[in-house]
Amino acid sequence: MRPATTGAPGATATGPPRRHPLDQTVFVTEGVGLCRRRGGPVEIIRPGDRVLFEADEEHWHGAAPNRLMVHLALNEADDTHDVVHWLAPVTDEEYGVAPATG
Repeated sequence: MRPATTGAPGATATGPPRRHPLDQTVFVTEGVGLCRRRGGPVEIIRPGDRVLFEADEEHWHGAAPNRLMVHLALNEADDTHDVVHWLAPVTDEEYGVAPATG
């Protein structure tokens, strides 16, 4: 587990989309965020939400356009797998299809 990560408003994840060879679980602790699995809709995530990204599922997560988000990310790991594989950055078009966060 890494320390809590804070995303400034409009920060599309803590880096580009990624996938993990093993599961990743994100716990939102403060603010409002967005996440998206490859091919799926953009989802709004809020404090108390737990988001499970299954092994090798391409995804991104980050702060909503007008809100910050703080989250904890737990990545399963072992001696035979890398923890993360970074992918191409989220485009403005992908980020812009998010529903209103209010």
